[in-house]
Amino acid sequence: MNRREQIKMTAAEVASFLAEERTVTCATIGPRGWPHLMPLWYVLRGHSAGEPGPRIWSWTYAASQKVRNIERDPRVTLQVEAGEEYAQLRGVVLECEVVVHREVTEVVRLGAEIMMRNAVARGESPLQELPAEARDVVAAQAGKRVGLEFVERRRTSWDHRKLGGFY
Repeated sequence: MNRREQIKMTAAEVASFLAEERTVTCATIGPRGWPHLMPLWYVLRGHSAGEPGPRIWSWTYAASQKVRNIERDPRVTLQVEAGEEYAQLRGVVLECEVVVHREVTEVVRLGAEIMMRNAVARGESPLQELPAEARDVVAAQAGKRVGLEFVERRRTSWDHRKLGGFY
């Protein structure tokens, strides 16, 4: 077995890894043809039959450069990574097409999910409900934001911990 196959994560490992992490780097193609990289908080939502795992969803300002780039070309590359030392590096790269959601009720629901997931420290149970003040903030922002649904087309993954310290 080659090293590439040794470090590849299974679908279950990818799903678990994505559930643990909070930030995805989203690469779109900017107006001058250069990659445009931006971090986004995300949530995972169910997947359709035949897909390898849950879909990543995020939200952002409708007038942002990344949304203008997606409107021009809906293909993006996402990367989620973790680890400090080489032997601990792991990550997932997903080539995706993006569906932009503009319905305010959907954007509010998505914003609330993202805020609930990120309102507590890692390892703590997520909130079951946002406090009223936070719900008001999400609702106030939703009119200026869009939801981004990333539909996976291809994936690459790695987990250097599988090498057992040998490179």
